[in-house]
Amino acid sequence: MSGSSFGKIFKITTFGESHGKAVGVIVQGCPSGVKINETIIQHALNKRKTRQSPGSSLRKEPDIPEILSGTFKGVTTGTPIMIMIKNQDIDSKSYEKNASLFRPGHGDITYQAKYGIRDWRGGGRASARETAARVAAGAVAKAFLKKYNIKIQTYTIELGGVKINKFDSFNAEKNKLQCPDINAFQKMEKRILEIKKQGDSVGGVVQIVGKNIPSGLGEPVFDKLDANIAKALMSIGSVKAVEIGAGCQSSKMTGFENNDEITKNGFKTNNSGGILAGISNGDDILAKVYVKPVPSILKEQKTIDENGNNRIISTKGRHDVSAIPRINSVCKAMMFLVIADHMLMAL
Repeated sequence: MSGSSFGKIFKITTFGESHGKAVGVIVQGCPSGVKINETIIQHALNKRKTRQSPGSSLRKEPDIPEILSGTFKGVTTGTPIMIMIKNQDIDSKSYEKNASLFRPGHGDITYQAKYGIRDWRGGGRASARETAARVAAGAVAKAFLKKYNIKIQTYTIELGGVKINKFDSFNAEKNKLQCPDINAFQKMEKRILEIKKQGDSVGGVVQIVGKNIPSGLGEPVFDKLDANIAKALMSIGSVKAVEIGAGCQSSKMTGFENNDEITKNGFKTNNSGGILAGISNGDDILAKVYVKPVPSILKEQKTIDENGNNRIISTKGRHDVSAIPRINSVCKAMMFLVIADHMLMAL
């Protein structure tokens, strides 16, 4: 199975399945002398854990990271860093009944077509459980970028059709959904509970902001910074669309409206999202991800089994009502990984 690695210089390879013994990551290319330990990684993993919102999964993984190589006395040695996170709260019983059925919205049918075999326990490799490894790797990238004062922030700006009307980053730090609008946050929580009672799920939109990114990052033409950011974010299982800057809205603007006027103090606006011609321009990097509803729902749906017979399925198990806000920490990790990779390319 190819496709488990990301990055050119600061490169990661993730491994493991939802109901396997562990998930983990190998980080290559991280310079020596970077302070990193299990406590730092644990802090990042805690933000991805369940119970972050009323609609979170009941699976209670402690997500305890173990660094197996690549560090000595709490700093990186320049050799590959291996981090393992054991799966400790596995319950495959609820999946046994539907083992031969293809779950709508999941990768069951495509994994079967590609490999001729699939791990039906929680989706196997296609499960969101894999993202714990990304978050661990992102913590290493963040530690490397600390000396450059680079910060990545994420905000939930839409959930279940509820959109924000105000944007106050301080508010986002005070609620579990990381929503910058308190009124919208309250409506989002109510919406999650409504959908949960219906046995359904919802999607949403997450805003990602990169601050203090130096100008000059990006390698035209096929390793443009925005191209790699889009790839990184699109590789997250629930993400179905990515925008940079004004994104789709720019297609409705005139050139005069879309162009960011330049002054000696910088840009007047940021429709470009901090990237021009694939190279960072020193402004904040702005990206949005559009997250689909979690496909595992209690509502009955039509499907087929492995023999092509028509069947009815209701997906029972410990599932999130929405991938938000847990996906926010994954988006943040992927952005840190992209910036770390491009920083090393530029050195």
